[in-house]
Amino acid sequence: MALLWRWALNAVALWLTVELNVGASLAGDSLGTLLVTALVLGLVNAVLRPVLILVTLPLTFVTFGAFLLVVNALSLAVVAAITPLELAGVGGAILAALVLTIVASLLARVAGPTWRRL
Repeated sequence: MALLWRWALNAVALWLTVELNVGASLAGDSLGTLLVTALVLGLVNAVLRPVLILVTLPLTFVTFGAFLLVVNALSLAVVAAITPLELAGVGGAILAALVLTIVASLLARVAGPTWRRL
């Protein structure tokens, strides 16, 4: 149940990021497209992102963690290659990844006690 709640939170965060028009857009306007994109984003974040963080650990350490924005943008670019998500270049990918991270963590903080009890 907690996994479904987390997926819903990520879908809402992705929807808000697309609605804010900060470098990411969805080609389809349907709820199904949004949910599939959020599912792929969750899978990429669970499988590929930890590997990227481990590989780029020295660079992340030297930049005091700022390189994690590039790792997040690269993860978002992988999602965009698989799904109808469209990114507006490298800058748009970095900005969209930053906004998506902030929105998702704010939503997780607001809903924190609720989904952790499930």
